Amino acid sequence: MKHTSFVLLTFILALIVPGPSLKAGTKEDKEVQQAAAIMQRFRSMPEREIPRRVMRDAKGLAILTVTKGGFIWSAKGGHGVVVARTRNGWSGPSFIRTGGIGFGAQIGAEVTEYVLVLNTPEAVRAFAQNATVQLGGALSAAAGPVGRDAEAGVTPRAAVYTYSRSQGLFAGASLEGAVITTNKKANQNYYHSNVSSASILSGHGGRGAGPLLGSL
Repeated sequence: MKHTSFVLLTFILALIVPGPSLKAGTKEDKEVQQAAAIMQRFRSMPEREIPRRVMRDAKGLAILTVTKGGFIWSAKGGHGVVVARTRNGWSGPSFIRTGGIGFGAQIGAEVTEYVLVLNTPEAVRAFAQNATVQLGGALSAAAGPVGRDAEAGVTPRAAVYTYSRSQGLFAGASLEGAVITTNKKANQNYYHSNVSSASILSGHGGRGAGPLLGSL
């Protein structure tokens, strides 16, 4: 059992801790590009498309890639970015990550891409506090409406709408109960300063999200 726990811990650390050989900014630039690609992939699936009205009313977006694997014990780790709508358009990206160990009769591995639509200012503030955010607790989360048929009559019924796109052997992936934290080191690498996530999400990070903003 101790050996299994050690292996799972090593798995998580490999997912969320950047390797020493990466130059500052390289990994972060790729994460921004990956987030842009995720948004484009969602747009290419009309049956799973995020309704335009949901996007238009969104106060922010969190975009993550989560890898999960295990045998009986399961481990997951992920990384991504969060952006907020400001008076001058979308903010630059603040980097986030998640990880954890669970127990369940699951065998296999998967990569799941998530888009979390932040429907309220409170949801954005939760990500701006340089602290941890737990979905499904004080911050209500629900599966978001999908498809063009859902365009009419969409009104937020949760602080966060979740959308996912999965690959691999697992099915029905969910971030319910997941704990998401600010990746302060990644923010420092990307902005070359100790800028806070609050400053970034208010539009004062000093650097944009390039290709990501073009996909929103």
